[in-house]
Amino acid sequence: MILTFTEVINFIILILGIGYIFTSNFTQRSALSFSRFNLKDFKIALIATSPAVFFHELFHKLIAIAFGHNATFHIFTPGLLIGVVLKLINSPFLFIAPGFVSIPPIANDFQFRLIAFAGPFANLLLFLIATIILKKAKNLSEKQLIILHLTKRINIILLLFNMIPFGPLDGAKVLFGS
Repeated sequence: MILTFTEVINFIILILGIGYIFTSNFTQRSALSFSRFNLKDFKIALIATSPAVFFHELFHKLIAIAFGHNATFHIFTPGLLIGVVLKLINSPFLFIAPGFVSIPPIANDFQFRLIAFAGPFANLLLFLIATIILKKAKNLSEKQLIILHLTKRINIILLLFNMIPFGPLDGAKVLFGS
């Protein structure tokens, strides 16, 4: 089985949390709007951000499994809660550190680097797919255009941020190894 029941529950929590964090981050709101939650914006945020986060973590896990390692997705509750709290208090800052895939330390350096790169690679693929659809597709609805542009934006942000060679980020693991 690729995902355990616990991992599925963790992904659902993660996706709902990320969707909430990004609700209204991409749409124009009136200065007179006092609404803290808009279901339409939440749905758009879910559609645009869910694949970015889900496939990022899933690719880490799948590459680890392909190398014969056990890999488990974990939600990082403090990282997700900080993002939700910042959203609740209307902070101008965005913080997302919602989860990670753990692998045993038996992966060799080459495998470790590829496993680390798999997540950002997923974001690159999603960015390219959205870009190609935007260039090739005709007669897209306004909603489809919004979602595709948001998909591009969130995936390039996640790709670039995760490839920073610092601390626990994927970029440090790719550059420096295990």
